[in-house]
Amino acid sequence: MRYFIELAYNGKNYHGWQIQPDAISIQEVLENALSILLQDKIQVFGAGRTDAGVHAKQLFAHFDAEAIDSVSILIFKLNSFLPKDISIQNIISVKEDAHARFDALEREYEYVISLQKNPFSYDFTHCIHHQPNIELMNAAANLLLIYKDFQCFSRSNTDVKTYNCDVKEAYWKFENSQLIFTIKADRFLRNMVRAIVGTLLDVGFEKTSILKFHEILKSKDRSKAGSSAPAKGLYLTKVLYPERIRN
Repeated sequence: MRYFIELAYNGKNYHGWQIQPDAISIQEVLENALSILLQDKIQVFGAGRTDAGVHAKQLFAHFDAEAIDSVSILIFKLNSFLPKDISIQNIISVKEDAHARFDALEREYEYVISLQKNPFSYDFTHCIHHQPNIELMNAAANLLLIYKDFQCFSRSNTDVKTYNCDVKEAYWKFENSQLIFTIKADRFLRNMVRAIVGTLLDVGFEKTSILKFHEILKSKDRSKAGSSAPAKGLYLTKVLYPERIRN
């Protein structure tokens, strides 16, 4: 049978989601835990590949296994077995052809910037010391909705068939001494959100004009865009699926 597993994690101590030859990953830790508890070789396939140091408030993966007698007991055992920085939220029976990556309709990320030094959020936000112009950043963010090709914000030498993404929402808000950027799209390229955030900060600090931001988007050239914002401020917050995949 096929199952979707919903999890959340603090990515600080991991080299991203995907299994790496010489570094610990979320996928590897989860596969090992499931294999031990289900007494079978289990492979998991995630909705996306978060980079090293990036967090997830909600990520789905799928795996195949014999029928699970009690989902609640398995969730309890997994949460007891897994390290404290990975949490299992739910396990859902789905149709045999359901795919965590290819069936996802949209994904949402948040990037969190602290404007005050806070020892309790230091590992989970990007701290800056001067407030950028949020109106300018939102004006630039709105432009993301009218473009489709985001090669200028993609990591170089990425093996993808297309750089097209359908961005449905992109905006900044100020809340509790923090700037929070929310972006929602059908798919994202590797490093895309962090590159967008870094470039929008350049707009907010008036290093890059709105006209220049247009030119960056049209250029399809990563070297024209700004530096990537640090991974620790980035969260995958939501993945949406069609109801048809459920049993």
